Amino acid sequence: MSVSTETRVCAAPAIERLPFLQLLLVGLQHVLLMYGGAVAVPLIIGQAAGLSREEIAFLINADLLVAGIATVVQSLGIGPVGIRMPVMMGASFAAVGSMVAMAGMPGVGLTGIFGATIAAGFFGMLIAPFMSRIVRFFPPLVTGTVITAIGLSLFPVAVNWAGGGSTAVQFGSPIYLTVAALVLATILLINRFMRGFWVNISVLIGMAIGYLLSGMIGMVDLSGLAQAPWLQVVTPMHFGMPTFELAPILSMCLVVVIIFVESTGMFIALGKITDQEVTPRMLRRGLLCDAGASFFAGFFNTFTHSSFAQNIGLVQMTGVRCRSVTIVAGGFLIVLSLLPKAAYLVASIPPAVLGGAAIAMFGMVAATGIKILQEADIGDRRNQLLVAVSVGMGLIPVVRPEFFAQLPQWMDPITHSGIAMATVSAVSLNLLFNVLGGTERAALSGHIEQH
Repeated sequence: MSVSTETRVCAAPAIERLPFLQLLLVGLQHVLLMYGGAVAVPLIIGQAAGLSREEIAFLINADLLVAGIATVVQSLGIGPVGIRMPVMMGASFAAVGSMVAMAGMPGVGLTGIFGATIAAGFFGMLIAPFMSRIVRFFPPLVTGTVITAIGLSLFPVAVNWAGGGSTAVQFGSPIYLTVAALVLATILLINRFMRGFWVNISVLIGMAIGYLLSGMIGMVDLSGLAQAPWLQVVTPMHFGMPTFELAPILSMCLVVVIIFVESTGMFIALGKITDQEVTPRMLRRGLLCDAGASFFAGFFNTFTHSSFAQNIGLVQMTGVRCRSVTIVAGGFLIVLSLLPKAAYLVASIPPAVLGGAAIAMFGMVAATGIKILQEADIGDRRNQLLVAVSVGMGLIPVVRPEFFAQLPQWMDPITHSGIAMATVSAVSLNLLFNVLGGTERAALSGHIEQH
């Protein structure tokens, strides 16, 4: 039996199919992978708003709480909300540029950002039923292109981590590269020579070995751990009542639309990996969770939330498709939000350790996109052109983030997101080449869905 077959230990809709220990360990893998991204947004915004170290720590704990609750709801499904797939949620990077600008605006500041987040979340809940209908514009040609672009746009993050982090003084030091290589080699060797349980937690084992090595050579910084409190409860509206200003609200509403476009691509990617067809009803549930999380996030001192693309790679890498693992991971995030010391320990994982694991996982996302493209008529030159241009558009913000710097600032959520750029390009070119180009051609390419 192949490893890929053996590691798919539970069907996609399952809730409790894994042994308890394995469930905890695989859930912990998801937390470790997304933790850096989860804390980055409140860290950036807190610094831009001039908050103290204690206040920034509170922002981070607030984000972990909302991310944990949103992950549980998204994975478990409560009422009409939640896509019921293994999805991790966290603060979205799509709004960072806009929120940094808001933080310095007179009369806006942090409470204005929270107010805009609340309003944008409410707006998202209103439009989610309409946005969910766009799933028909994602045939295999578009889906495969978008998923490939997601993997490629994430890969520079993995490389930055593996080199020691983008702010490392000695970026690319042999020490960083050795740690990253050890983590990656451990993951590869486990997947080659072991099976079942060990393959499912191969990323966790690799990161644990990398962390131990980093600690022995002095790369783990635990300064300040003793000063962190043992317990801290996140209280709503800690920084004051949210305020509502028109310009920030409009900017954040645009961000929510971009988040919906990104999430649609990620949900469809996850559906392909878990062998589930993402229907408009499922997509509506998932988008409602994104919007609802953002709505409540504003009251709980944090920002717009969305699904995390990097965790899709972990699902593909381990073959564990149960949503029970992300429900457990959401529980971990909630606990971390209450225990600043524990959160501090997780945050001490060196970037090089994350980088070694991310190289494999983010590459797996791109490989999934390439596999899906095989279902499309990729031999057609116009379809090849669609893939080429869309992947290229998705890489522009990655290769040169300042490429669109002279365009109006309200376009930043689109132009600074490789996923959004690739998605808009792929959908538009598919309409041009295969839909507007004639129904006969569309039918031959498999681009008309029969409902």
